[in-house]
Amino acid sequence: MIDPLVLFKALMDETRLRCLVLMVCEGELCVCELGYALGMIQPKISRHLALLRQSGMVQDRRRGHWVHYDIHPDLPPWAWTILRATAEGATAMEPFLDDRARLQTMADRPGRCANSGYEVQL
Repeated sequence: MIDPLVLFKALMDETRLRCLVLMVCEGELCVCELGYALGMIQPKISRHLALLRQSGMVQDRRRGHWVHYDIHPDLPPWAWTILRATAEGATAMEPFLDDRARLQTMADRPGRCANSGYEVQL
């Protein structure tokens, strides 16, 4: 069970918030996709994803040499409600709007996993 303080601390950081919004909207993403979408270097993205993984908010899995991240499916309903509402409210605003648009332009994206069923259709 995730602590509400952990969730809100994660949401307070812009990089983590942008990553979480993208994962809620797009489903599972690899580090390279997140870095491309946010216009940030891989080490910075990886550092923030490690904190999200340690907090229990996201899960990771290896697929070849790629590491993919997704919102942890075992988050309690109240946490999902907060993440979905945040994503719904944020996706029409900057920088979230640009993040999704930039991700769609990424060439040679790694193979995508099957739809996790948790993303928001916006």
